[in-house]
This record gives sequence, C-alpha cells and structure tokens, in this order.
Amino acid sequence: MKKFLIINGPNLNMLGQREPEVYGTNTLEDIERFTNEKLAGSASTEWFQSNVEGEIVGRIQKAHSENYDALVINPGGYAHTSVAIHDALKILKIPVIEVHLSQVYKREEFRHTLLTAKAASAIMSGLGKHSYYLAIYSQLH
Repeated sequence: MKKFLIINGPNLNMLGQREPEVYGTNTLEDIERFTNEKLAGSASTEWFQSNVEGEIVGRIQKAHSENYDALVINPGGYAHTSVAIHDALKILKIPVIEVHLSQVYKREEFRHTLLTAKAASAIMSGLGKHSYYLAIYSQLH
C-alpha cells in the first residue's frame, strides 16, 4: 500500500469558518475524512497542519528520510511567499503535488504567483475538497 504525507499550511485549520464562499463549508477534518473514504484502503495517509512556516519546513525535511511515495501539500498563503518551503520541497526525491481548494487565478493578483509550485511535480487548483483525493489518485495509477 502506498503512503502519502499531506501537509496543510496556515489558516487551513479554519476551513468551514473562513470565507466559505471561497473555500466551502467543509472543515479540514471533513476533507481528511472524505479523502480517506474515497481512497477506501488503497493508500495510507498521514495529515499534518501548521500555521508556522518553520514547522512546515521541518516536516518536509523529516519526510526526506521517511518512506513516503508522494507528498501532497496545500501551503496556503505560504505558496505566494515562502522560498524556505520551496527549497525544502526541492530536497525530496518523491513526487510533490501542490493543491489549492480555490481557483487561485480567479482571485487577487498576488495569489497568481506560486513560489512553492516551482518545486512541485503537479498543481491542482480550484477542485475544492476533491483536490487531495485526486492528487493521491494521480499517484496510484
């Protein structure tokens, strides 16, 4: 069974309360449950969320020595600003799929620059709660 690490950045712990017109009404826990149910035992997942850039960098670095088949990351606002997360992602020798619940290119201009995505194998944007499942599914087949 393939193993996936899913990392979520700042404010994703506030899903369901934060801008539901943009992000929907699902909480991060709802999305995790939905994703794991859709996978139906075909993959194992470990979920991590932090509002702290250094904790995210540390978790990515730790993943380098662990046995994951791929990393799925929603860096949140750090996607637009974090050279540190970008550089940490480049350490990994496994596929990195960056996900964004909203369609970033329909939003504010500053969201159109995705620094972290330059270190990703693929990007999924605008697929809502399906983003995580589809990112994992893309690595299973």
